[in-house]
Amino acid sequence: QVQLEESGGGSVQSGGSLRLSCATSGYSYSKYSMGWARQRPGKEREGVAVIASDGSATYADSVKGRFTISQDKDWNMVYLQMNSLKAEDTAMYYCAADPPPLWGGYYRALDVAGFGYWGQGTQVTVSS
Repeated sequence: QVQLEESGGGSVQSGGSLRLSCATSGYSYSKYSMGWARQRPGKEREGVAVIASDGSATYADSVKGRFTISQDKDWNMVYLQMNSLKAEDTAMYYCAADPPPLWGGYYRALDVAGFGYWGQGTQVTVSS
C-alpha cells in the first residue's frame, strides 16, 4: 500500500522560506512520478510541482523560480523548497504519487491534482 507523509509546514513571514518533506513507502518508488499540490482557502486543489523518476521537473507558473522540487531515492524522500513566499502561497500542501504516464512522456504540474496517491497534507501559512 502506498503511503505518503508530509512534514515541514508552518508559519512564516512574506519573503521567507520553508522546506516541505514527504516520506514515501509501500511501492516501487523509483519508477513513480512525484508531485506537490496545494489547496488554498476556498479554492480547488492545484498541482504546483512534479518530478519524474529521471529527475525532470516542471512547475506551475505561479511558483516557477521560487519553488524547487527534489527527490532522494536512497531515502525515499521528496522535498519542496519554497523561497520568496507570498501571502497567496498560504494553503494546505499535499504530497502525491502516481505511476509514470502510459504515453511515455512527462506529467505537467497541473496533472498532479489527478494523481492517485496522497498524503494527509501539511499547512503553510504566510503572513504579509
